Amino acid sequence: MSERRLATAANMAVRQRNYRRARDRALVKLAQLYPDAYKELLEREKANDEAQGRKWLDINGTTSGVDTRPVATAARTGEAGNESTNQGYNGGEA
Repeated sequence: MSERRLATAANMAVRQRNYRRARDRALVKLAQLYPDAYKELLEREKANDEAQGRKWLDINGTTSGVDTRPVATAARTGEAGNESTNQGYNGGEA
């Protein structure tokens, strides 16, 4: 029974990963075809998120707005870099 659940979970993970890849490719194509509309919609979403207190990263890595999510650091968790005991990430693609 657990093997079936693992196989189902693996299939769902693969489907979700493929969907995200296709969605990202479609977004890039739309942004290239309609750059003005894309920029306008992006600015609307940014303003909406910032009004709700969500943080955005700029291209150069600076942030704007207020971040409501807690930040886990290696010092707080007692782990450093890749020496984590969490084996959930095996270097796969997003």
